[in-house]
Amino acid sequence: MEIEEETRRLWRIRRTLLKMLHDRNYLISTHELHVELKDFRIRYGDPPRRDSMLFAAPKKDDPTDQIMVFFANEAKVGVKDLREYISAMEGERVKRGILVLQSKLPPMARQVLMDVGQAGIILEQFLEVELLVNITEHVLVPKHVVLTPEQKANLLKRYKLKEKQLPRMLETDPISRYYGLSRGNVVKITRPSETAGYYVTYRVVQ
Repeated sequence: MEIEEETRRLWRIRRTLLKMLHDRNYLISTHELHVELKDFRIRYGDPPRRDSMLFAAPKKDDPTDQIMVFFANEAKVGVKDLREYISAMEGERVKRGILVLQSKLPPMARQVLMDVGQAGIILEQFLEVELLVNITEHVLVPKHVVLTPEQKANLLKRYKLKEKQLPRMLETDPISRYYGLSRGNVVKITRPSETAGYYVTYRVVQ
């Protein structure tokens, strides 16, 4: 891959990731969301070294709740590499992270993630190719809004529903992964309608 193409590719990936965290209610400045390619080159090099793109962001409503983002330099990440990322999170007392990969993790590395997940550390995985385009900005993807626990409770009470009666969305669904959703989260989906202008549905993550 040519240097120019590689740099532009990583710039797009980082931009999608920052928007994703902004949509998850993490504190991402307007300046960071709109960094131009030329400034990206100055900051990270041309081509960029992926490990220099590491960053952390706090939740808007709770600065102590942070997420760390790692970009893997290695084309293939093994168990040893993965443990280094987890160690960095533990050193900063961060419980949630995102690892951007060039290729899929091998089975042994995925098992490590499952093990630390049981200990309360979540390290999400995204392939670089998955972040080249922001799926929420596609014309065919309706607007999704994640309900707060209070909004979820009010919804179920208003319609006299049990959670299991709501339509389902898989935890592995691209939208679920974009918003970092887990089982029990409910999303409000607003779709355009030729007759009513728009209509609203709800889905629970399973």
